[in-house]
Amino acid sequence: MASPMGRLLTVNDTFGEYPPSYYAATADRPEPLPSVAGQLSCDVCVIGGGYTGLSAALHLAEQGADTVLVEAHRIGWGASGRNGGQLGSGQRRSQTELERRLGVDHARQLWEIAEAAKRLVKALIERHRIDCDLKPGAIHADHRARFVADTHRYVEKLRAEYGYEQIEPLSREEIRGHLGTDCYHGGTIDRGAAHLHPLNYALGLGRAARAAGVRVFERCPVLGYTAGAGCRVRCANGHVDADAVIIACNGYLERLGAGAGDRTMPINNYIIATEPLPEEFARELIRDDVAVSDSKFVINYYRLSADRRLLFGGGESYRYTFPRDIKSFVRPHMLAIYPQLADTKIDYGWGGTLAVTRSRLPCFGHLAHNVLIAGGYSGHGVGMATIAGQILAETIDGSTARMEIMERIRSRPFPGGRWLRWPLLAMAMTYYSLRDRF
Repeated sequence: MASPMGRLLTVNDTFGEYPPSYYAATADRPEPLPSVAGQLSCDVCVIGGGYTGLSAALHLAEQGADTVLVEAHRIGWGASGRNGGQLGSGQRRSQTELERRLGVDHARQLWEIAEAAKRLVKALIERHRIDCDLKPGAIHADHRARFVADTHRYVEKLRAEYGYEQIEPLSREEIRGHLGTDCYHGGTIDRGAAHLHPLNYALGLGRAARAAGVRVFERCPVLGYTAGAGCRVRCANGHVDADAVIIACNGYLERLGAGAGDRTMPINNYIIATEPLPEEFARELIRDDVAVSDSKFVINYYRLSADRRLLFGGGESYRYTFPRDIKSFVRPHMLAIYPQLADTKIDYGWGGTLAVTRSRLPCFGHLAHNVLIAGGYSGHGVGMATIAGQILAETIDGSTARMEIMERIRSRPFPGGRWLRWPLLAMAMTYYSLRDRF
């Protein structure tokens, strides 16, 4: 399967360098690792150094597999090191919708996997002593009054039918007590969710994988691979021969994923970081230092950093390239929620590419009997990408039960083929973003 170095890997960023984000500026970054040179052999070659690939490599090494990981840029360079840092409960779709679409049994299995994902992230952070500012709690905020009744009914469903009692409803008055804004009519607070410094989490996974024996190579774009009785992964200055391959490229998959690439769509999302805020002012914005996301189709998501900056994500684009001025692109979304920040300096603005699916559920699969893939986390990747790596590793080890659950989701391809899928998605997403406003 041939694939040239993808355009998305280079069009918005400098090769081999982290983007100018708040996360990169405050991360505990190691020196660059070498790229593949010559011929290497291993049991499993993992392509991609984000959460999926790092988790897969770590778990494979712990299972005793000789593992090589190749990353086109740097560990955590992609969405894993640029995202909003929110570790949410459940899947990207509600259990009510999953039950209706997939049946109660399958929906419950997906809930259990998602809850296991949260536990796994927290356990990895504790076991490997990853310093990534892990903090508990997340608020879902309804921007329409008509949404609140359904939101509160969903809380009761999770508590009564799924035994999940860490989530509570919030009235209009209660959410105003938590957040210094009049924009929301109610919502929930989930004390089992969490938020963290995503790049430091990824780098911590990388250190753990290397300590477990994984051979990690950076600045090493994959040019293509061949699969058969064995696999060969081709890089610019060498290749890796392996019994099996895991493809963990998510939004940067492009042609490398064969048919799976039709089932995921890369989109760009953006975050800004304010200057550090006085403690009292920061607590007026988010009283209990929890993460926040709202009910808009194009979600606003935000939280406070360890040094009390507001990290605010808002706005999406559906072209290859990022906006020329990301700070100006995101700032109006922030001021619509917090006009009191009008005179606050924006220190950082950055973009990243993630992958969505039509169902907004992740896409797992086999591209060959010994080539596995997972991605399409649709903005819910901190937990799901981490457990995806564990599931891929256990599948290679012969334990296929959870892989089979995820493969049963049956992601549908995006319409339009290679050339029309981007403009069709842009039209649809523009419609829904306008609906958010009106």
